[in-house]
Amino acid sequence: MHKGPIGNPETPYPPSRPPAVGDVLHLPTGTFVTAEQMLTNASDARVVFVGETHDNPAAHRLQQQLLGTMTTRYPGEVSLGMEMFNIEQQPVLDRWSAGELDEKSFLKEVRWFENWSMDFAYYRDLLLLARELKIPVVGLNAPKTMIRAIGMQPADQLDEELRAQLPELDLDEPYQRAMTEAIYAGHDGGNRMIDGFHRVQTLWDEMMAENVAKELQARGGNQRMLVVAGGNHIRFGFGIPRRVYRRLPISYSLVGVREIEIAKDKQDRLMDVELPTFPMVSYDYLSFVAYENLPGARVKLGVRFKSEEGQIRVEDVVADSSADQAGVIKGDVLLRLGESELAESFDLIYELSRYRLGDQSELTILRDGQTLSLPLTFVKLPEAEMHGKRK
Repeated sequence: MHKGPIGNPETPYPPSRPPAVGDVLHLPTGTFVTAEQMLTNASDARVVFVGETHDNPAAHRLQQQLLGTMTTRYPGEVSLGMEMFNIEQQPVLDRWSAGELDEKSFLKEVRWFENWSMDFAYYRDLLLLARELKIPVVGLNAPKTMIRAIGMQPADQLDEELRAQLPELDLDEPYQRAMTEAIYAGHDGGNRMIDGFHRVQTLWDEMMAENVAKELQARGGNQRMLVVAGGNHIRFGFGIPRRVYRRLPISYSLVGVREIEIAKDKQDRLMDVELPTFPMVSYDYLSFVAYENLPGARVKLGVRFKSEEGQIRVEDVVADSSADQAGVIKGDVLLRLGESELAESFDLIYELSRYRLGDQSELTILRDGQTLSLPLTFVKLPEAEMHGKRK
């Protein structure tokens, strides 16, 4: 009699051929399906979890396709839950969904550049689609203050007020612990570091699960949700999905992406981690994609500045940067970029996010009491400055 598992539990039925970009594989059966079949079958479930690669546009297109399919099939019954926002940001999300905020106002009020480090361009189309389709956007994540606190000390050592805000935490989930230990295998922080990150990972998943369940229960009926989060929160189902089901036993499906064409400049973004073998498939449906870049490269002006009293004053200029080539010098006050007023750091950060390398604009400055207009072409920041704090 054979003892132990037969084959690989993560791929119980190996596919009949190597996958190519554009393929979709139903992992439980090893069957290739069309994108349309996947969209229809996955959206049969009340909750569709999509594990994304944050900086891959292909993953975000998949989310848009799923959201569109779900809304077409179940009009008025779909909401969008996002890891990228926390529960304290919900009033701003509600105003965005209601069409009360333009993009710049939304990003400022939700403090996007402080709370989520990814380029908003990755998420713009998904959020615009949700607003166009009148789909509620729900912030799922825990506030940063709670995350920092639980990372520093166990829940039973937190003050009573903060403990009361915590979701139910299952810290004994064995597969998540194994993933945490694998990720930190090469670190020197010891058990304390691992334990802290494990608590944070558990808080993330439990808080997001609790908010998914609360949203579905509050809306009642056959309300459905598309949940978008990083792959480690979704993959194998032991992160958010199992914790949602513990609270609200309803149908769900797992959809993910796997990059099989990776550009050279993306190679260093892949985690060099050897995960254990888990006794389940990673997703119900796996979409094979290329690891894409956003069209055009992000830009930096090439200045260090101080923002105070409604002014942005230049304190340093990077040699050969866009600012340097335009003629910006130390002491200049930045007034406008193109037609947009610059009164605080957010204004500059937001406006720069709208440009790509090679774009041209005009920078209006105040120098020694005189207003000057400087033609500006965005060039690549010198390599030695690429990872600095200058904008």
